Amino acid sequence: MRKNATVIAAMLAVILASGPTAHCLAAQIIKLGSLAPAGSPWDKGLRTIAAEWGRISNGAITVKIYAGGIVGDEMDMIRKMRIDQLNAAGLTGVGLCRIYPDILTIQAPMLVRTNEQLARALDAMKPGFEKGLEEKGFTIIVWNSVGWVHFFSRAPVVRPADLQKQKLFVWAGDEDAVQVWKDMGFHPIPLNVTDLMSSLQSGMVDAFSTTPLSAASNQWFGLATHMCDLKWAPLIAGIVVSKKTWDRIPADLRPKCLESAQKAGAAMEAEVADADRSAIDIMKQNGLRVHNVPADAEAEWQAAVTKGTPRLFGSSINKSTYEAIQAIIK
Repeated sequence: MRKNATVIAAMLAVILASGPTAHCLAAQIIKLGSLAPAGSPWDKGLRTIAAEWGRISNGAITVKIYAGGIVGDEMDMIRKMRIDQLNAAGLTGVGLCRIYPDILTIQAPMLVRTNEQLARALDAMKPGFEKGLEEKGFTIIVWNSVGWVHFFSRAPVVRPADLQKQKLFVWAGDEDAVQVWKDMGFHPIPLNVTDLMSSLQSGMVDAFSTTPLSAASNQWFGLATHMCDLKWAPLIAGIVVSKKTWDRIPADLRPKCLESAQKAGAAMEAEVADADRSAIDIMKQNGLRVHNVPADAEAEWQAAVTKGTPRLFGSSINKSTYEAIQAIIK
C-alpha cells in the first residue's frame, strides 16, 4: 500500500511539473483598465485578447477588463499601474505621452496629415518610443491608429476664431499643454475626460476634440452638434502592461501572448476605421452638422499651430523628434 502511494505521488509530481498544468500552478490575474465603452470596437478587441491569453495559457492567465473609465481616467490608470492596483491599460496617445512625452510628437496638430504618413512615421518611431516606455516601467504590446481628431462644438467651427469664442475641453494634468492652447488663442478648460459629459450639460465647456467614433460612442455629440471637418491630428493608442506584470508571465508564453495581442490589434484597427466612418453618418442622421474647411481657413489653423509650437518644443516634445517625423513624411 505504501509502495503504491509512493508511486502515485511520484507520478503526480511529474505531471504537475510539466506541460500546461505547470502554468496553472502560477495562475495570474491581469486587471486591465480602459476608457472604451463596453461593446465598442476597442472593447471587443480587448476581450478577444483576454480570451486568447486564457486559451494560450490553458487558463493560467485571466484578464479582467474594467471598461468605460470605471477605474478612472488615463492618468488614474497609469498611477494605479505604478502601484500595482492595475496591471495593464488600453491608452490613447494622450495617456501614452504622459508616460513618455515624446510620443506626443507624432500627434502634434497638423504635422501628420494622411493615414499613409502616419503609418510610415509610426513604424520609424516605434523602436525609440518602445524603449522610452520600457525605461519608465511599461511594456507596450499593441500599437493602433484610432482615427483622426476633429473639433465638436455647440456653435459651428470653420476657422480658429470660431473656436476661440467657445470654452474648449482639454485633458487635465498637463499645464504646459494648457498654455500651448492659450498661446494659440483658445480658451482651454482642463478636466478629466470622465467629466466631459457633465461639463457639457452644465455649460462648463462648449467644445472638445476627439475622433468621430468616440463622440458617437460616448454620446457627447448630442450636446455639441457641430463637427469641423479639419483633420486636426491623428490619434494613436496602445495596450500597455506594467513591466513587473509582463515579466511575471512565463517566458515561453510571452511570445504567444504578444503575437495574439498584435493580431487582435490589427483586426481592431480595421474595425475602428470602418466604425469611424459609419459614426459620422449615424451622427448626421441624429442632428450632427459637418462643416467643411476651405483652403484659406486651413491656412489660418496652420498659423495658429505655428504660434503654439515654440512652447511645445520647450515642454512636451523634442524638437529633433519633430524634425525627424517631418523628414519621414516628406
